[in-house]
Amino acid sequence: MTDEPTIFIGNKPFMNYVTAVVMQFTARNAPSVTIRARGKFITRAVDVAEVAGKRFLEGNVTLKNIGIGSEAFQNEDNKTIRVSTIAITLERIKEPEQTL
Repeated sequence: MTDEPTIFIGNKPFMNYVTAVVMQFTARNAPSVTIRARGKFITRAVDVAEVAGKRFLEGNVTLKNIGIGSEAFQNEDNKTIRVSTIAITLERIKEPEQTL
């Protein structure tokens, strides 16, 4: 597991997540940020990655990796259920080194 910042998508307003991603790259100077979600929040995670990367950080970040999977857990009825998961990693575009 890496030390890269991770944003977990849930019920908060959409722009809170976009702002969190942008802040990791701008204020904290993170080299990459992972956006994670599961179940019904997967579409929101994709939207957050797209808006953050193409509107707010345009030309500064690129898609590094997308991982999909599933997790098993117990629901209220004590039944084991599986839910889909996604992890989207955005990476800062490295500026070319200047030669003298």
